[in-house]
Amino acid sequence: MDKDKSNAASAWMLRFFVIWTGQAFSLLGSSLVQFALVWWMTEKTGSATVLSTATMVALLPQIVLGTFIGPLVDRLDRRKIMIVADLSIAIATGVLMALFMTDRVEVWHVFAIMAFRSLGGVFHSTAMTSSTSLLVPAKHLTRVNGINQSLHGAMNILSPPLGALLIMLMPTQGILAIDLVTAALGILPLLFFSVPKPEPITDVEEGGLALRTYFADLKAGLVYVLKWKGLLYIIFLAMLINFLLAPSGSLMPILVTKDFGLGAMQLALLDTLMGIGIIIGGLVLSAWGGFKRKIQTSLTGIVGIGIFIIMAGLAPRSRFWLVLVASFGLGVSQVFANGPLHAIMQSRVAPGMQGRVFSLLQAGATAMMPLSLLAAGPTADILGTRIWFIGAGALCVIAAFASMVVPDIMGIEATADKQ
Repeated sequence: MDKDKSNAASAWMLRFFVIWTGQAFSLLGSSLVQFALVWWMTEKTGSATVLSTATMVALLPQIVLGTFIGPLVDRLDRRKIMIVADLSIAIATGVLMALFMTDRVEVWHVFAIMAFRSLGGVFHSTAMTSSTSLLVPAKHLTRVNGINQSLHGAMNILSPPLGALLIMLMPTQGILAIDLVTAALGILPLLFFSVPKPEPITDVEEGGLALRTYFADLKAGLVYVLKWKGLLYIIFLAMLINFLLAPSGSLMPILVTKDFGLGAMQLALLDTLMGIGIIIGGLVLSAWGGFKRKIQTSLTGIVGIGIFIIMAGLAPRSRFWLVLVASFGLGVSQVFANGPLHAIMQSRVAPGMQGRVFSLLQAGATAMMPLSLLAAGPTADILGTRIWFIGAGALCVIAAFASMVVPDIMGIEATADKQ
């Protein structure tokens, strides 16, 4: 019996982590491309408008089309979706590489490729996130999500200096070529390892007929979320937190330069410490697993986010070290908030519905970014940068404690999937 359990554990770990390693390489390549393209646009145009437009171009496919991708992920083979998405992104990168090599590239070419890569990324990330619960035993999902958070933290630290080094050593098309290699490394494991298919959701009926068409599947996903109050409230909570936190990155340079009178080195140090915090938080979560109730871990992480955002906003001009501590703490807290939340959805949402649920969550959270940036800019200009940090942090804490007294949220792991 023990031997059977050991073999079963080895089987899922081998399959998942081989696929995960390939995806990690692919993510590194994508991060390097992103850095290289932003740098190229900066050098070519020197325009803040161009850079902000590039950000919006990358976000729009996620906002506009993200919700509609979920039914396809739930209906089709998720392994094939990941392969096609990675391959499509690689082909787009190859086209851009050819434009660079022939010196025919224009800014609008970069915009178009960034939008296409973003769309492929939505397909890929939704399929991978939805497949995790089929690859990993439920009891290990929080730990695996902790490892994923550590990976993203490591990318935040490694990609900028590595990208900067590569820019000094090779032309932009050389960095794009690296992305082709990393994309191949992401696809290769998927050619040899299967991804289990979820049971189709056929018990949602309308007029006595099973919902089979695409738009019926889309409607079924919306109904699924709307009927499950705990899940709906959590999605709204995630959207609110994203609305409050999204401007912190864009306002941080102003806080550092105008409020503290410091420069680029201190700003870079903040980014580095946040990345280290994400890595350490992910390692802690993967080893510890969080509280018995995952939602308690997630809400505790949101309280931590709020406290550290407030700390950054209240830090006196002579005590910048408090902002450094806050940046590290924010990285750790983000892991505790996000990791268990993903684990809850992966373990409680029906596997055949996860594509739709995760695409709704991603589209909703992403849509908050441009809205919050539009609100934060004038607010900071009129009332000062610190007011956004203090107000956003306070609202995070209030939202987390308010959620702790909502039975539908606190009981989501017990109610599970009743659809």
